[in-house]
Amino acid sequence: MSDLETKPTPGTAAGAQINPSTSKAGAWLTHLLSDLGKNGIFIALLVVVLLFTVLTDGILLRPQNISNLIVQNGYILVLAIGMVMVIIAGHIDLSVGSVAAFVGACSGVFAVTWGLPWWLSIILSLLVGALVGVWQGFWIAYVGIPAFIVTLAGMLIFRGLALAVLGNANIGSFPAEYRALGNGFLNNVFGELDLDPLTLGVGAIAIIALIVQQVRTRAGRAKYGQEVEPIVWFVAKLVLISVAIALFAWALASYKGIPVTLIVLAVLILVYGVIMNRSVFGRHIYAIGGNLHAAELSGIKTRNVTFWLFVNMGVLAALAGLIFTARLNLAGPKAGDGFELEAISAAFIGGAAVTGGVGTIGGAIIGGLIIGVLNNGMSIMGIGIEWQQAVKGLVLLLAVAFDVYNKRRAGGR
Repeated sequence: MSDLETKPTPGTAAGAQINPSTSKAGAWLTHLLSDLGKNGIFIALLVVVLLFTVLTDGILLRPQNISNLIVQNGYILVLAIGMVMVIIAGHIDLSVGSVAAFVGACSGVFAVTWGLPWWLSIILSLLVGALVGVWQGFWIAYVGIPAFIVTLAGMLIFRGLALAVLGNANIGSFPAEYRALGNGFLNNVFGELDLDPLTLGVGAIAIIALIVQQVRTRAGRAKYGQEVEPIVWFVAKLVLISVAIALFAWALASYKGIPVTLIVLAVLILVYGVIMNRSVFGRHIYAIGGNLHAAELSGIKTRNVTFWLFVNMGVLAALAGLIFTARLNLAGPKAGDGFELEAISAAFIGGAAVTGGVGTIGGAIIGGLIIGVLNNGMSIMGIGIEWQQAVKGLVLLLAVAFDVYNKRRAGGR
């Protein structure tokens, strides 16, 4: 058989021949389409950013707006991390906005009224959030009341307690160290320069870490005979993501440096990414959301997992309340309004399934960023709050509709 000939594959006519270059191109196209499907939410973020960049004549991508995107939406991203875990387990939490307001009010009493040290006020506030989670987790996990009912009651209870603590008045102002949680920046470590070297250095480290992690993952898959993507597409993706990180770092470095809120978010994303992907607790959350009865039969202590899941949500809601209060330098009765809807929207837009068992921390963060870009972009354009709400509602509806469509296409009902 000559070099130009190929053996007929099973099911192929004896005289038919396969062009190796065509087969290779088909494999590349398959990988490309597969990656686009897996990273559809990331592509959606890019489309939204490009759209509002054009509509705002480039104002959206100015360094100040990029920094503000993180600072102004940090509390929603924190809530989205906890909310996506709750949704993956097949539950919902409608109380996070009220809990954030209640904890913000408590922190105002601790730091301003009582004059406690800022760090002690933050610790006590997080403990209050944990106690709230213990309260709600007990009713959900051990009494068996649906999370929807418990957290709906919690939304009313903790909103009322927030008003009671504040006495229908505002509390401020807070110590500078406390305010740094929502408004602070890590900069000028090497002096006042046009570009902050520390921010650029952190960006470079992030790019290097990404490349090393991706190369090791690819090598590991190849070592065990698993299918890997074509090297050209692999390198192209790394280059695109690296450029995006570099531009993001440059924007922050040319404004005020790294926001403290971004540091908090980065730590949370790393920690909870490990918990959900590499820990027994994370696997149990996915198992419970996928099939509760099967999880119980396999020996998973579903009640304990659910209890600690809501304790965790209480702590993250408290942290979101602290970030929001620190950003405004004010604990007020209206704090937390609509937070639960923003967090739930971020989780569903980020790919979480309505029925549970599906979702990622990264997807929830990207969903939160999409909401943030929508808010920022429409505000720059001068669009009224009524239309902003309508647009965000439409985006949420389309995201859930897309999830339902995918399930039906995969053979679900």
